[in-house]
Parts: sequence; structure tokens; C-alpha cells
Amino acid sequence: MNRKKLLTWVWVVVLVAVGVVSGLIVSSRLGIMNLSRAQKEKPFKASPALVRMSDALADVAAQVTPTVVNISTTKTVKEENPMYPFFEDPFFRKFFGEPNEPEGREYKYKERSLGSGVIVSSDGYIITNNHVIAGANEIRVVLADKREFKAKVVGADSRSDVAVIKIPAKDLPAITWGNSDKLRPGEMVMAVGSPFGLTQSVTMGIISAVGRANVGIEDYEDFIQTDAAINPGNSGGALVNVKGELVGINTAIYSRTGGYQGIGFAVPSDMAKQVMESLIKTGKVIRGYLGVSVQDVTPELAKQFGVPVGEGALVGEVVKGSPARKAGFKPGDVIEEFNGRKVEDSGHLRNLTASTAVGSKVKVGIIRDKKKETITVTVGELPKKEEAAAGKPEEAGKSTVLSGVSVEDLTPELISKLGLSSDATGVAVVSVRPGSVAEESGLQRGDVITEIDRSTIKNVKNYNARVGKLKKNAAVLLLINRQGSELWLPVSPGE
Repeated sequence: MNRKKLLTWVWVVVLVAVGVVSGLIVSSRLGIMNLSRAQKEKPFKASPALVRMSDALADVAAQVTPTVVNISTTKTVKEENPMYPFFEDPFFRKFFGEPNEPEGREYKYKERSLGSGVIVSSDGYIITNNHVIAGANEIRVVLADKREFKAKVVGADSRSDVAVIKIPAKDLPAITWGNSDKLRPGEMVMAVGSPFGLTQSVTMGIISAVGRANVGIEDYEDFIQTDAAINPGNSGGALVNVKGELVGINTAIYSRTGGYQGIGFAVPSDMAKQVMESLIKTGKVIRGYLGVSVQDVTPELAKQFGVPVGEGALVGEVVKGSPARKAGFKPGDVIEEFNGRKVEDSGHLRNLTASTAVGSKVKVGIIRDKKKETITVTVGELPKKEEAAAGKPEEAGKSTVLSGVSVEDLTPELISKLGLSSDATGVAVVSVRPGSVAEESGLQRGDVITEIDRSTIKNVKNYNARVGKLKKNAAVLLLINRQGSELWLPVSPGE
């Protein structure tokens, strides 16, 4: 093939390629135009179910937000003037003069903070957190309609972190109370409040868990856990269900940064309402009282007492003169039912007792010596203040699970030092060898051993005699007094 023919074929190929590409471009443009026409002719329709759900949530927010208020507080803080020591120096005074009073030894400044509250009655009662208004010299409430009022404290309870304030207003929108006892993990909820001062903010999430205790925030804990965003300023605000009912008072967050990390806690509405009513009626919270110290049932304790693992509350101490002592409770009883409700753990029993009306006769189901019994007790009122070394230390010489434990007799000085009652008995643990079975089981210096395998221990001689009868490395069950509270402690060498 000569050069002329070769160039001709090249041009033919190029022209064909250009034609193909042009055809593709034209067809694609036509396809897009057709698609655009189709979209215009047939617009996208949102799912009716999603539209109804969105509208329903917006309706709930519209119903609830007028009942949630912004609370701002001002309190005077006193701090020692760091410059005061210099003013006491004559040389310093010579050049800088005398300090101006009251800026001498201490100076004052005003601290402001923000929180939220929920209107619970049309005549101005508002529920919030105790920590929102604690120590405040002035409390101001801003309503959803921007009206502002000065509030007074009706009552506050630091043990549950609930407080009630009142403003001089009438015909206010009040929230509807819900039943927090019926909440289930997975239910949708909304948190309404004033995070960072942004009033009427609404966030949504689900109930992550209920009955959260031992969180370490308050004395009485039965928290609702939610992933609805809660941030500083949300405290005291409302946690509501999809019916717009108040199921919790937003209280705290779990965070390593100080901001929202998906774990928030709210005081259940049932507990908050009971505390509120008591504060309004009497100015204080009256709680039920049994007079027992209890602890959770661990797998080791369950094996010792023959009860289901992780259920009920194990009695360690029965206070003298208490309702429980009068009713016949004994150390070692496992309380599994209280007033018809199953007891989940020690914290649950504490809350059930506290919420029971003083003077009520309650049936309590227990397991004693692996047998079920029922005791009727008249609930008392929680007291304001709950009642709850000399010589050479002795150490068990035999190879037992208590090897490495040194004890001594209780003396008046030691009893006072350990914060025990004057009639306390037992032996004080003065040292526990690191790495020993007893140390790994949780026995601590300062504990007082009062029983070994259900046998009373009165002194060191008694202790050594009882330890001498223990089998080599056999597990034992101790009853100890730790800082005035009695606990059952299984000491086991493990597997």
C-alpha cells in the first residue's frame, strides 16, 4: 500500500471516530433532557409515613416548648485575696499603701449560670435541678413568650438533685406528667431546654437504658439514660415521650470533654414528682426507712447464700431499734421482693424504700438459709443522720485464704478512729499482704471482721481460734464493718 492510500485510510478512521463520539454526546444529552422532562412531569414524593412522623414530632415540640423555661442565677462568691499577705508587710504598704476594704483579706464577685426548668402548674410552680439554683442570690426565669420573672425557692433536695421554684404568674402552660415506670429502652424521646443559653432547643433520641444506679452523681439514683443530646444549660429541662408527657428531668451527662458524647441522664418523672410534692407540702423530702445496710448479690455471694446471681439485695447490718430490727430481719437475709415488686439490686431496694409512705405496712419477700419467707414491716421515716489500737497485731499462722492478714483487738481509740459505734465488736485489720488472696478478694486495712463463716468474732483470741479451724485454702465468708457499714465479703482463692 502506497503512502497516499495509507493517509486516506487514516482520515476515514478519524472521521468515523468523530462521528461515533458526536453521536454518543447527542444521545446522552437527549437522555438527560428526557430525564429532566420526566422529573418535571413526575416530581419526587416523600413517603407519607415519614411526613406523618415528622409532623407528629413537630406537634410534640410545639406542645412542650411553651412549658420549658430558661433559668439564670446570680450568686456572690467570696475568695481570699491572693495579694493580702503582701499588704501585711510594712515594706509593701510603704510603697503601695493600705488595702481598700472590703478588698483586704477577701474579695467578692458575682457568678452567673444558666439552666432550664419545667412549668408543672398554671399558677407558677417550676421544677428544675437543685444544682441549677443552689447558692443563688437571685433567680430569674424567662418564659417562652419572653416574659421575665424573679423566682423564689420553694424547696430543694440535694440527694435527688430536684428543686422547686415559683414565679408570680397565672394561667401558664403546664406540662403533662408521664409514667416513667413504664419506659422501655428503644422508646423515642425529646430533650427540651436551653443548652448554652439557646432557649427552646429540642433534640431527639431514644431511651438507652432505665434504672441506672451507682453512677456516682447523687445519693438517690434511678436514672433514665438517653442519647438525646444534652449539653450545659439543659439541666432542669424536660425529657418527654412522643405523647408530649414529662418522663424525666434532664440532669447530667457522661463526658470526657465536657460536651455531648451520646450519654445523658435524667431523673425519672415518678421520682421527681414525689420529691416535688413533698417539697411543696412540707418544705422537705420525707423518705421511707427500713434500717438495713444492703449490697448487691455477686456470683460468689450467690453461691454462698444459695440465691440467683444478680438478683435481690443482701442484708449486711440491721440497725438497732429500726423498723427492720423490730420486724425480724437478720444479717444474711436476701431481700428479693418489696411491696409486690421484684428487687433488682441494692440501689433499687433503696429507691423503693425511700418512695414508700412512712407508716405503710409492707410485705417483704426474703430468702433466709436458702428458704423463702415473707416479713411484714412498718416503714419508718429516714433519720436526719443515719446510724449506721493497742497490742501487737496477730496474723493467722496457718496457710489459709486469710494468710497475710494482720488483726488486732478493738480499743476505744481505734473505734473512734474508724468511726464505729461504741459497742462495736470484732477485730480490726491493720495490714493485708499485697498479692495475697485476701487482698485480691477486697479486704482492706481498716476493715473490722465481725463474722467468719457466720460465726461471731469478738476479739483476736476468738479470731485465731476460728481461723485455726479453717481448711487449707478453703473459701470463707466474712462479715466486715467498713467505715460504719457492714458488708459480706467472700474470700476465695479462685479457680
